[in-house]
Amino acid sequence: MTILPLQDPASNARPPATPRRISRKPTGGDAVFANTFRAIGASVLVITGGIGLFLAYQSWPTLRHYGLGFFTTRAWNPDTDTLGIAAVLVGTVQVALIAMVIAFPLAVAAALYITEYAPPRLQSTLVAVVDLMAAIPSIVYGLWGFFLVEPHASDFAVFLQRNFGWLPFFHVGADPNAAVPDMSRYTASAFIAGVVVSMMAMPMACSVIRQVFSQTPMGEKEGALALGATKWGMIRTVVLPFGKGGIIGGTMLALGRALGETMAVLMIISPEFIIKGRILEIGTDTVAALIAAQFGEATGIQLSALLTAGFVLFVITLLVNTLAAVIVNRSRSGAETS
Repeated sequence: MTILPLQDPASNARPPATPRRISRKPTGGDAVFANTFRAIGASVLVITGGIGLFLAYQSWPTLRHYGLGFFTTRAWNPDTDTLGIAAVLVGTVQVALIAMVIAFPLAVAAALYITEYAPPRLQSTLVAVVDLMAAIPSIVYGLWGFFLVEPHASDFAVFLQRNFGWLPFFHVGADPNAAVPDMSRYTASAFIAGVVVSMMAMPMACSVIRQVFSQTPMGEKEGALALGATKWGMIRTVVLPFGKGGIIGGTMLALGRALGETMAVLMIISPEFIIKGRILEIGTDTVAALIAAQFGEATGIQLSALLTAGFVLFVITLLVNTLAAVIVNRSRSGAETS
């Protein structure tokens, strides 16, 4: 019988294992990348906040001089010290809404065609064309609208009044059935400005909506087709519900672009500080166009009033864009898919 010597367990005991601490702090190139983009993101917030604070500070003399009546006064007459932005706020909303009524169906249709119907070899070309439209300067759109769109849009405005003049916003103070209609009444209107701005807002909306549509889960699309759905049935039941948040967000981002458009609107409209719902009739104005037209000659309280108008436009566009981002992030369209 072999007897093994007993060993003291304490003599061979290993030190207790301690968990290795894992650092999530980036190092090397990852640290450079993270810190660089963290600084860029922070600088964007600082710049945006700085712009808002500067405009708010410059608005104080206007609010102290005119009070809240500045937001309800319809006139802009520095000679009589009568300044207000009620009319231009309404004109800004009118032009933006007209633009979105035209741009929204075009953006959705273009995004659907690119993602679902266009041949693969053509998709990249169409995406590049849409992105190129978004990069065209505003002044080019203004020239295009002034020389090409306005004459044809005026004829279309006459057609709308002849057939739908019973609607208040299609009524113009001129006889559309005259042998020679007074075409001067149908030019430089909110409608024509909205048509031009729609071509500037459509690429932005289309780009966002197309990107969301392209993220639709392929398994759900193939499952709908396997169950017997047609191409349009699959789009209606899968693609559009999935991209609903992207559609809303992209449209609101384009609305923010339409609200702040300047040069194209300035080249087309005839400034008029009157609140009216007749979009086909000559005369309107927007906040951005007012600032661009008056800023060069403004001094004193008028300059402060223009900066106050800019602050109001800044707040409106910031709220619209923020709401659009929230909608996209909280919708299924903003979620990752496998």
